[in-house]
Amino acid sequence: MSLDVLSSIKDSLANLDMDKTIDFVKKAVELGFKPIDIINALADGMRVVGDRYERGEYFVSDLIVASEIFKEVMSILEPLITRVGEVVRSFGRVVIGTVEGDVHDIGKNLVITMLRANGFEVIDLGVDVPPKRFVEAVKQYKPDIVGMSALLTSTMVNMKRVIEALEKEGLRNSVKVIVGGAPITEKFAREIGADAYGENAVTAIEICKKLVEELKRAKQKHF
Repeated sequence: MSLDVLSSIKDSLANLDMDKTIDFVKKAVELGFKPIDIINALADGMRVVGDRYERGEYFVSDLIVASEIFKEVMSILEPLITRVGEVVRSFGRVVIGTVEGDVHDIGKNLVITMLRANGFEVIDLGVDVPPKRFVEAVKQYKPDIVGMSALLTSTMVNMKRVIEALEKEGLRNSVKVIVGGAPITEKFAREIGADAYGENAVTAIEICKKLVEELKRAKQKHF
């Protein structure tokens, strides 16, 4: 019976029911489930949400609701993770931000939540991030991926400035770059020298997984 609570966490999140998800998570904690088991159940629920979005059953507004539920539950679990010293294995590390001149963050935040739900470690640089800050973050955190978001056509050109800054510092080959946002296209991504274009939060996650795998294979060839 106790194992059913994990399935209930998955299903309640997939059905976008915040109250039930929180109740089932608290029940799982009371029953002694490890935070990682609960997080895995949440991740399964997020994957269902992503599948429903891909099939046209859910919309962006539904993704945002799922994102808010996930963040709310993680605020409950994070103190428990710290207390038990549990290490959640990272699939990869991503530095992400909205480029300089742009303060829109709904899309970026949604991608961040989906990344974390899929096991990525994410460093959020926030909004209106200049190229220099991206460069500093790459030097400091040594990420696998740099993600950039823009909502305005007037600011999307700053994505190229970030890539140029990474090249100037000799950092471009150490990371994969993915870009996204309303005005961004795959053609634009190629023109500015990005590795990938994420059309939406769901596809961005799958692309990030592939980019990390590409990096791992490249590193293995050097050894």
